[in-house]
Amino acid sequence: MTAKSSRRRIAFALLVIVAVLGVFVAKLIDIQVVQAAEINAEAVDKRSIPNTTFGVRGNIVDSDGVPLANSVLRYDVTASPKDIGDFTRTSEKEDGSLVETEVTWPKAAAEIAKQTGQTAAQVRSIIAKALKEDPESNFAYIARGVDTDAYQALVDLHIPGIYFQAVQSRTYPNGQVAGNLVGFVGASGEAQAGLEFTENDCLKASNGFETFERGADGVRIPGSTVTTKKATDGNELVLTIDRDLQWFVQQAVAEQAQAVGAPWGLATVMEAKTGKLLAVADYPSVDPNNVNLTDPEYRGSRVFNSPYEPGSTFKSVTAAALVDAGLADGGTRVLAPYRFIKNGANLRDSFGHEDLPLTLAGVLAESSNTGISILGERLDDEKRFDYIRAFGVGQPTEVDFAGEEAGILPDPASMDVQTKYATTFGQGLATTAAQITSIYQTLGNGGVRMPVRLVEGCRAPDGTWVSQPSGEPRQVISKHAADETVHMMETVVTDGHFGDTLKIPGYRVAAKSGTAQVSDGSGAYGSNYLVSMAGVAPADDPQYVVTISLANPATMKSSAAAAPVFQKIMSQVLKTYRVPPSSVPSPNLPTTY
Repeated sequence: MTAKSSRRRIAFALLVIVAVLGVFVAKLIDIQVVQAAEINAEAVDKRSIPNTTFGVRGNIVDSDGVPLANSVLRYDVTASPKDIGDFTRTSEKEDGSLVETEVTWPKAAAEIAKQTGQTAAQVRSIIAKALKEDPESNFAYIARGVDTDAYQALVDLHIPGIYFQAVQSRTYPNGQVAGNLVGFVGASGEAQAGLEFTENDCLKASNGFETFERGADGVRIPGSTVTTKKATDGNELVLTIDRDLQWFVQQAVAEQAQAVGAPWGLATVMEAKTGKLLAVADYPSVDPNNVNLTDPEYRGSRVFNSPYEPGSTFKSVTAAALVDAGLADGGTRVLAPYRFIKNGANLRDSFGHEDLPLTLAGVLAESSNTGISILGERLDDEKRFDYIRAFGVGQPTEVDFAGEEAGILPDPASMDVQTKYATTFGQGLATTAAQITSIYQTLGNGGVRMPVRLVEGCRAPDGTWVSQPSGEPRQVISKHAADETVHMMETVVTDGHFGDTLKIPGYRVAAKSGTAQVSDGSGAYGSNYLVSMAGVAPADDPQYVVTISLANPATMKSSAAAAPVFQKIMSQVLKTYRVPPSSVPSPNLPTTY
């Protein structure tokens, strides 16, 4: 080989090398400079994982700040199926030395199932199904909403390919206590009933959004998280309800309803000076933690949602209107027959008797339908219905509870004669229990109706009020008329048919019973009754209102069924709030002449 030939070969080899290097350099420039942004974006897209961050729904608390509804952390257990398989587990012995143990996937599946409440076969099936659909699958749900203990136990297993996502879950630590008021949310966290629904604007959280990068092993790359929207928590809803009193009232009404065979019952406690509801009890009650255990009929609150003919508890309204209009007082006389027939109307008292010489106070004490009808004629229908509406009947209360009803009022200009007289004693119209409670609050508060309040307000995390209920007090009747009516209602306790059942030692109690016929659904009255009791105490300076209603009692079809539980609840209320005993005796109004 000549020197010239060698030089040519070397030059050719160098030329080939330079050409190859040039191709590589050009490709590197194209990748790292020309297409760099596009390739980097594609790489990030492949590694980048979108993730919703959850704001925490606000708590619902009682008047003392005790939680009735709150949110707790739960965990979804997820897996990267392509990374699942046998692995080596390293553990530390008591002497500090490390030991390695081979763990098969079936054994790991059994460990997972023990904490999630599944079977090992179910866990293996989830992974197998995901891999069958996509051999490169990197996501599958194994279990959702496990508690903190199960989560920690799973973390301690150190199983490759198993990951966790924190989620919030709604819980109701007091179960059925105020369950009908608080309401509940659905499986996805959407508000469905009660205050959870009506006050959702206060409670709802705002979710955020972030992305992070995950390596080939499925683990989040530290420092790669980018938050594009920050999650914000909901506010706190503060109720006027006293949780301990609520529990007591629910227990009391449930026990009495069961004792007399009533399918449902209601009870309320309200502050007479403020209109704040301290207890609102429904029987049956719902446990928001397990809504499906309760019939849909009983998942709301009948106190607000179910109008009924109130019966004789409504006689107090007619009496108050007569006194306010200057047409009667507690001593006004009426000869009350057993049956009253006039202009086509035909009505009677609930018990047979000769003509009774009663005062207006005696009409309330004896609960005479005929007596209140005759005296009620003194007030023309339009004006009487103006009073009824002023007391709040015919419109929802200020609470505006989910599904709240306004009640039913006939048109006084077109109602028949029978209805005209029936409405003086609480038949022929319908009210809710909340409206009856409000009526007795007005009577006990010198004729001033306070807005009905169940919610104290919506409170931000810093303690400031975001919003509070509005509404102004309204003078419905004069203080004289209200006080006179309360004194007349005292005769129900001192001179009525209940003996000592309604009396509370040391306190003057004013109350009115009611036994209302219930429609049979065809426009006529059947054999069922709604029995009730409503009243205030102490009668010399009313502080609290208590109302009771029991539907269709099987063993005692009169207001005597409601009297014992009224006395029990009112006694507890006076004791709980340390109300001083009455300092002056009852006026002892005459009931007959």
